Amino acid sequence: MSRIHTTSLNATQYRTISIDGVDIFYREAGMRDKPALLLLHGFPTSSHMFRSLIPALAKQYHVIAPDYPGFGHSAMPDRSQFTYSFDRFAELIGKLLTQLDVRRYAIYVFDYGAPVGFRLFQRHPERISAIISQNGNAYDEGIAGFWDPIKAYWNTHGETEREAIRWLTSITATHWQYHNGVPENLAVYISPDGWQHDQSLMDRAGNAEIQLDLFYDYRTNLPLYPQWQEAFRQYQPPLLAVWGKNDEIFVVPGAEAFKRDLPNAEIHLLDTGHFALETHGKEIAELIIDFLGRILKA
Repeated sequence: MSRIHTTSLNATQYRTISIDGVDIFYREAGMRDKPALLLLHGFPTSSHMFRSLIPALAKQYHVIAPDYPGFGHSAMPDRSQFTYSFDRFAELIGKLLTQLDVRRYAIYVFDYGAPVGFRLFQRHPERISAIISQNGNAYDEGIAGFWDPIKAYWNTHGETEREAIRWLTSITATHWQYHNGVPENLAVYISPDGWQHDQSLMDRAGNAEIQLDLFYDYRTNLPLYPQWQEAFRQYQPPLLAVWGKNDEIFVVPGAEAFKRDLPNAEIHLLDTGHFALETHGKEIAELIIDFLGRILKA
């Protein structure tokens, strides 16, 4: 009789499920009786950003990493037929978890993953066992000069301002996101597969317009910051921040601000940029395993 090896059970699986008629792709690894950990990606990437982190966590946790519509391998509905918004993303991810019968879980939020994950937390704080924020912002202090042209677009919703930020969908900007703030001696560890993979998907016909729509919708997140912060104060979720301290998109004060509402938050500032997993993946995995090991055991 053949035996299924534990390593096979922990290997990453690649699945697609229909949620409200939209095909949602997700990566899943680890035994389903282990504590669940939801990994939420940012812009312009997908669950592909967790390709090395997932195997490092799968022995201890049931890891789920979905792609939002318009990202990665999830469906990309026409923007005339589907509302690309952070509210909609959070709704779909919540329904995905229901379909998978995941009732309690920790969240890892990065970049766009923060407004998705913090919406899930605000709606059902009792379901969230812990929060890991890797350059995932919830405070005004975390947003600096990088956002000025995007704020101009929020103010007008005009074509001129929309075109002014279109460069953010270019390969130049994607490469910059991966490399900016990374010390020279660490840049050699950034695989071009990451940013080239992201760009190949963003270069699909119509995707740039979807991304520009989402840049406009990002304005809906800032008014929710006080509500998320109030939920932090009320429910005191355990929080680990692992933050690329040289990130110009979400700056260090955004990490430090968590302490204001969560005095027991654990803050680790890493000498790297926005995509901290690319240079500090092993260190981040070790911090997560240590943190969740203590928190979930308690």
